[in-house]
Amino acid sequence: MSIRFKLLLSYAAMLIIPLILILMTTLLLVIVYRGDLQNLHDVYGSESIPFTGHQTERLMKELRRNTESNPVVFKDRSYLNEIAQELAANGSGLAVRKDEQLTYVSEEFEHSELLNQLPSFERAGHREIVPTKRVGNELYSIVQMDFWYADSHPGTVFILSKVSPFVNFARKFFPALFVSMLVILVVTNVSLTYFVSKSIIVPLRQLERAAKRIKEGDLDFQVRLNGRDEIAQLGLAFEEMRHQLQQSIQTQLQYEENRKELISNISHDLKTPLTAIQGYVAGIQDGVADTPDKMNKYIQTISSKAGEMGRLIDELFLYSKLDLKRLPFQFESVHAAAFLQDWAEELQFELDKKGILFETDLQVSPITQASIDRDKLKRVISNIMDNCVKYMDKPEKRIGLRAYEADASIVIEISDNGAGVAPEALPHIFDRFYRAEQSRNQLTGGSGLGLAIAKQIIDGHGGHIEAQSVLGQGTRITMTLPAKNK
Repeated sequence: MSIRFKLLLSYAAMLIIPLILILMTTLLLVIVYRGDLQNLHDVYGSESIPFTGHQTERLMKELRRNTESNPVVFKDRSYLNEIAQELAANGSGLAVRKDEQLTYVSEEFEHSELLNQLPSFERAGHREIVPTKRVGNELYSIVQMDFWYADSHPGTVFILSKVSPFVNFARKFFPALFVSMLVILVVTNVSLTYFVSKSIIVPLRQLERAAKRIKEGDLDFQVRLNGRDEIAQLGLAFEEMRHQLQQSIQTQLQYEENRKELISNISHDLKTPLTAIQGYVAGIQDGVADTPDKMNKYIQTISSKAGEMGRLIDELFLYSKLDLKRLPFQFESVHAAAFLQDWAEELQFELDKKGILFETDLQVSPITQASIDRDKLKRVISNIMDNCVKYMDKPEKRIGLRAYEADASIVIEISDNGAGVAPEALPHIFDRFYRAEQSRNQLTGGSGLGLAIAKQIIDGHGGHIEAQSVLGQGTRITMTLPAKNK
């Protein structure tokens, strides 16, 4: 789920979930206050004037002042009638009590049972508002103001108002509904914000920790983020970057190790013929070669060793250019069958002179073509053949050449019945300066670069080269080159 969709979903949930919960809460509150709803049903049909209006508020303040400073007016019926008329305009009435006797009651309340439920005198100056008083099926609001008459008798002024059932219901229902709505909105928003932010912040903190570890040079870990959103994709890219950095560092370290090994191998391989040359030169200088035959032998040996050094340097230069991708390939389309046949005939002539049985099995179609660099591919085959001849150890020496087509490719196999390669050495035979014999026996010669050069050239052709071998039985080198125009 993408972050955009997740946020849109959370916004929608912030609207829908509270609405659903508010509706459910409203229904629950209705059930809780169903008694008040019944009262609405019972009395709402009757005339009901709500206790509102600034006029009533003004009259209540006037009556309060009179209870404090001029209680005698509550004996003046004309004054009381005037007040009662103004209250009646707002659906309210007036009642005056002296001791326990009502001395004045508005006409609309003269026969009301409410008069029997008026609160008792408390003390002079006492003020109280009774929000609702039930009398039968009707609700009333009572304002009580206690005072002393001039003759020290207790008196009370009452403002009586019929209250709407809805107002009474609303006084209970809407505060509860408001509090419930507030709680629902807060809980919903906090919960959704927490879960959405957690799904974003937690992986970001993981990436932050990973970045710090990379900054400190620690690359031996994995960045794993769950999900399919943009942050998870960022985590995948971050993991790929970490992996590439790790591979780059390992490659750099390997290059450094290879460089040291290369210098060591070059030094060793150049030192051996150079030491021999120095020895023979010293022999000539010291007069050891005191006959023409010895002198000629020494000079031939020096020439041979110098040639060996030259070939090593040439092969090293060739390998270096191949490794750095600085040696251009001269590709051309050739008929693979004709090329292999011509090359097999050349090999046949050379191997016959060495007493080696050469067997061929060419099963490539005459129309199959391949894009190759003739000279470099011949160099590959020549290097492999040199290795085959070099490690022959049996009286009957055999080398086989097989070629066939498979999966739009041309497969070339060169096999021998030589000494073979040990299993632990087989994975390394295409490494530069690698020799399977640890003693580096100079009787076989070789620079250790032949198969490494062959691999570089085959790779440059977009092909693949591998080796199979059984120690003591022989080795098979398999090359695969892409075919075209079949």
